[in-house]
Amino acid sequence: MRTTKELQAWSDDCRKQSHSIAMVPTMGTLHAGHLSLVEAAAAKADAVVVSTFVNPTQFGPSEDFDAYPRTEAEDVKKLTGRGVDVVFAPNAAEMYPQGFATSVTVGGPAAGLETDFRPHFFAGVATVVTKLLLAARPHFAFFGEKDYQQLLVVKRLTADLNIGTEIIGRPTVREADDLGLSSRNAYLDGAARRSASRLPAILRYVVVALEAGAPVETALADGHTALEREGFEVDYLALCDAATLAAPKFGAARRLLVAARIGSTRLIDNMAVAAEA
Repeated sequence: MRTTKELQAWSDDCRKQSHSIAMVPTMGTLHAGHLSLVEAAAAKADAVVVSTFVNPTQFGPSEDFDAYPRTEAEDVKKLTGRGVDVVFAPNAAEMYPQGFATSVTVGGPAAGLETDFRPHFFAGVATVVTKLLLAARPHFAFFGEKDYQQLLVVKRLTADLNIGTEIIGRPTVREADDLGLSSRNAYLDGAARRSASRLPAILRYVVVALEAGAPVETALADGHTALEREGFEVDYLALCDAATLAAPKFGAARRLLVAARIGSTRLIDNMAVAAEA
């Protein structure tokens, strides 16, 4: 489907038949991580819609919007036989028609981390996700935990705006060498790819240190040094409350989040850290 009117009509028909709807919002170029979300959606609901819209409003002027891979035909083939009823593939003019002048701003979990380096990002994400959810009116929407801050932002906006969709996070799917799956991994080759594979190992080293009681500042500094030694330019390595991304409180579950560049490719990842006992 190419238009929101088509999608809305399909959703209305599903609801008239008392069919539950699950949505998997993506930017296409589907990999095993996306497909794991699709499988979870198909197991949860009667009808499934996958969006593959590359959203221009979440890219900055110097970012890779034009170069971002677009593989619509291959994506449709990958979705065939997986219980998907609709692939929603609009163009930018459909989503942002002439005169479009509205954006959704989220506070709370959107503060800091990605926002410090990509201040445009979450307004773009929040706006397009709101539009997608209002068009499809799904009962459930599935997002990967690899984009952990984004997951919490989407949970916050759906609760605050009473959208009525249950947001379900699913664990990060990793490649054979443990690197979190991402469409941008295709940019990596040679030495950069080998260095990138060290990122999750360094995160796990920091998690082990934190759970063993190492001072937070020491564990993060050691992780930062290890990343730089592998050739990363680190944007952030931070320990946050797992539910809010604020500073962690004693006894609360924690999350370790990282964003770092290797060559021209920016990678993000995160891992759970047990609460202080």
